[in-house]
Amino acid sequence: MAAPRFAPVGPTDDPRGYEPTFHVPDAWESTRPGDLDGPQPVGRMLGRQGPDQGYVLVLARRLEPKVKVGADENVEDALAGCVGVALRRASLFGRAPVIHDLTIALTVWGFLDDAPPVELVQLRRGMFEGVAKTGHHYSESRAIVDLVPEDTLRQSHQQVASAYPARWRELLGQS
Repeated sequence: MAAPRFAPVGPTDDPRGYEPTFHVPDAWESTRPGDLDGPQPVGRMLGRQGPDQGYVLVLARRLEPKVKVGADENVEDALAGCVGVALRRASLFGRAPVIHDLTIALTVWGFLDDAPPVELVQLRRGMFEGVAKTGHHYSESRAIVDLVPEDTLRQSHQQVASAYPARWRELLGQS
């Protein structure tokens, strides 16, 4: 390979070229104490791994004006509970969250409806209360996420919107 013009090379210097190395490094091994032996564990209360999960907070702020809550409910609690559902859906597809993930979560729980079914409001009122308080309600937040079946999360946002409110129990695995 020729040297660039700006590199000083004397007329009597040897030409530059590739020199192979005969040293092959050892294979990399995981020796850190926090590394997992095997795949990521899956189960209740463990959450779901996915790329760029923080982006769901940007999406939540965009949808915040559309969230409708009852007199005894809080918009922050509604978003905090539905964010976990949206992240679970995104991780099922192995991608970062998109607006439809959060739309599905809010639709399933009736937070985009002006008049959700009374039974759904009673169910969600107890489950979502105080979930937005950071660090204090992890188990309650995980219960919200784990209640929504994987079949519901694999549907498109149009399918979920057409099934709600007539089949809200089915969407939440309550039937």
